Amino acid sequence: MIYQSRPINRSRRTKREMGAIREGIHQVTSEDHPMTVRQVFYQLVSRGVIPKTEADYKTTVVRLLTEMTREEEIPFGWIADNTRYMRKPRTYSSAEEALLNTANYYRKDYWDEVDEYVEIWLEKEALMGVLYQETKQWGVPLMVTRGYPSLSFVYSAAEVIRDEDRPTYLYYFGDHDPSSVDIPRVVERGIREFAPEAEIHFEVAAVTPEQIIRLNLPTRPTKMTDTRSKKFEGESVEVDAIPPKTLRSLVRERMERHIDASTLLALQLTEAAERASMVNFARTFDHGR
Repeated sequence: MIYQSRPINRSRRTKREMGAIREGIHQVTSEDHPMTVRQVFYQLVSRGVIPKTEADYKTTVVRLLTEMTREEEIPFGWIADNTRYMRKPRTYSSAEEALLNTANYYRKDYWDEVDEYVEIWLEKEALMGVLYQETKQWGVPLMVTRGYPSLSFVYSAAEVIRDEDRPTYLYYFGDHDPSSVDIPRVVERGIREFAPEAEIHFEVAAVTPEQIIRLNLPTRPTKMTDTRSKKFEGESVEVDAIPPKTLRSLVRERMERHIDASTLLALQLTEAAERASMVNFARTFDHGR
């Protein structure tokens, strides 16, 4: 398929055609959420609902998603947007509330008894909400680079790896284009430079050439203005093109290499019991004052 950067000269869509697109959007988002707007676009393209054009992304998908969430056809929680957020210190009305909040957010370190240390690295901040669903469950760090990471970010990551003092496995998720395929090289080189004694295993988990073929992922033309394009072959593919369920399963598959599902379940049951004890203590603490 050819990715059009300019609007296609075509007649205005009929009410029936727009209704079909809205139905497609609802079906895609209800089957798997949260999703970024870009992911919704690629899923509609893959299903033949809309053409693969930037115009359809901006003027059709973005506009209809805005309308459908405002009209409550789609819950706001189904659309992920981690590029905008508010900062505010957490405050409490009482000590009991603070203790209960701590208990509710208590997480056991599943990796205390594991011989390896694991991190998931992600190029795009917009996809953080999609992958975090899985990394949160497994209790592993999600490292978001937002393109090329700063030197200080890489150094801080290397410091953690040095302190862990055990074999480290880094799994990277990013686009397949001239610059994006270079980012993992920069990350790995920096980590190895600042943690020279660490045993590091680095893997690009997505997007890979094999995935492009196997998943029949939508492509886009490679930007020839990118100085790295001369050594890059083929068209580019965004990580957003991979269905959210598949992305999360790729994370899960990497985690299961280090902790099996039965061990994870046992740890989660222990965690739940410890959390209940903390809640009980919080209530006893307040009543005893």
